Amino acid sequence: MKLVRQITVIIVVALSFILFDMGVYNVITKRCINNTSKEMQAKSIELDKYLPFDEDSLIAALDGEASLKLTENLPVVDGAAAIYPVYSAFVNAVYPKESVSFDGTNFTENSAMQYTNTRGAYKGIVDGDVDVIFCVKPSDEQLKYAEENGVELEFVPIGREAFVFIVNKDNPVDNLSIEQLKGVYSGKYTNWSQVGGDDYIIDALQRNKGSGSQSALESFMGEEEIKKNPLGFMGRAIGFSFRYYVSGIVENGGVKMLSLDGVYPSKENISNGSYPIISDIYAVYRKDDDNQNIPILIDWILSEEGQKLVEDSGYVPAIVG
Repeated sequence: MKLVRQITVIIVVALSFILFDMGVYNVITKRCINNTSKEMQAKSIELDKYLPFDEDSLIAALDGEASLKLTENLPVVDGAAAIYPVYSAFVNAVYPKESVSFDGTNFTENSAMQYTNTRGAYKGIVDGDVDVIFCVKPSDEQLKYAEENGVELEFVPIGREAFVFIVNKDNPVDNLSIEQLKGVYSGKYTNWSQVGGDDYIIDALQRNKGSGSQSALESFMGEEEIKKNPLGFMGRAIGFSFRYYVSGIVENGGVKMLSLDGVYPSKENISNGSYPIISDIYAVYRKDDDNQNIPILIDWILSEEGQKLVEDSGYVPAIVG
C-alpha cells in the first residue's frame, strides 16, 4: 500500500512538471521556433497575410506610384521571416504583379519573390538561386560557406532593428543588465531569483543554428560559451528574437520584451541608439552578380520612398531624417 502511494505521488509530480512545461511551451517556446523546412515555414510567419499585390495584405504601401518600376531582368529576392513584410512591400511597389506566384502555401519556383528564411536565403545567394536577400548579419558558418564557394558578398544596410529578449508576461523581471543576460546564457545564473525574479529555474531557450536570431545571440555573447541548463524545462523560459517580429508579426500575446540596462526596445530608442543591442538589416548580393537592376533596386530602397516603406513596416530606417 505504501509503495502504491509512493508511485502515485511520483506520477502526480511528473504530470505537474509536464503540464507546467506545456504551459511554458505554449506561451513562449513555440513563439521562438525558427525552422526553414516547408512544413514549418507557416509557423514562422503567415506568408499569405503579407503578400504583395493583395488588397487585404498587411504590408506597407506608398500613397502613390513608386518612382521606380522594374519590368525585366528582375532580381529574385528572398529573406528572413522578420523582414519578410519589408521586402514584400518593396516588391509590391516596384515589381510587376505577374512576377510573383504563390500557391497558397509557398512561392513557386518561377516567382521573383521567395521565402526560405535566413538559412535558406544565405545558402540561396551563395548558390546563385536568388539575387538579393534581406537579412541580418550572417553566422560564421554562413560566411565560411560563401568563402568555400569563392563567393564575395556585398552588405548594404537598409534599416535597423532591436535584438530583444522575451519572457512570460507574468514574470516579475522587466529589466536585465547586459552582464546578467550574458550570465543567463553562459550558465552563471540558473535561477530567476539570482537576477531579481522568483525562485524558478531559468530555461534559456535557443533557436536553430544559422537562424538570424541565433547568429545575433552568438554575436552578443562574443567569446562566452552558450550553455543550456538540462533542467531548464522545469522552470520559466527566456527567449529572444527581433523587436518587430515579436510585437508586430506574431503579436506579443502572453510575452513581454525586457528592457536592457534600463532601456526599453522602442523605435525611438533604436533610432537614438540608446538601446544597447541594435542590428542592421542588410540587402545582400553577390559581388559577381551582373544583373544591372540590383544596384538600381537597392538605390531605390535607400531613397525616401524605400526608407518610408521600411519605417511604415515597423522598422527604423537606415537613413534617419
